[in-house]
Amino acid sequence: MNTNEKKVMIIENDDMAIEILKFILKKEGYRISVAKDGMNALERIPVILPDLVITTIIIPLKSGLEIINHIKKNFPNIRVIALSSLGEEENTVEEAFELGVDDFIAKPFNPNELLLRIKRLL
Repeated sequence: MNTNEKKVMIIENDDMAIEILKFILKKEGYRISVAKDGMNALERIPVILPDLVITTIIIPLKSGLEIINHIKKNFPNIRVIALSSLGEEENTVEEAFELGVDDFIAKPFNPNELLLRIKRLL
């Protein structure tokens, strides 16, 4: 499948992480959209219908876990990768998987590893 047709939504409020993600994804030809808070993300997902969502767990207004839950209930074909800082609770990782997250990557992440995981999911 042609990556040019693949849409990736980044849900992240850390500008540095957004820039890194945009850089590596654009280089691969993905179409990128960014939401900096959970409410904005939930409003835009039905409009954009991304193939993949990369969401951080700790995000303003709605948590990454709430976003994962919403996507998996309403848009089961959208793949989701959760990003989380190493200091966050282990049970958050478990909860993300229980909600149906497709993959989980600790921050700071290795861009090449993230790209491989994205390609595997798409």
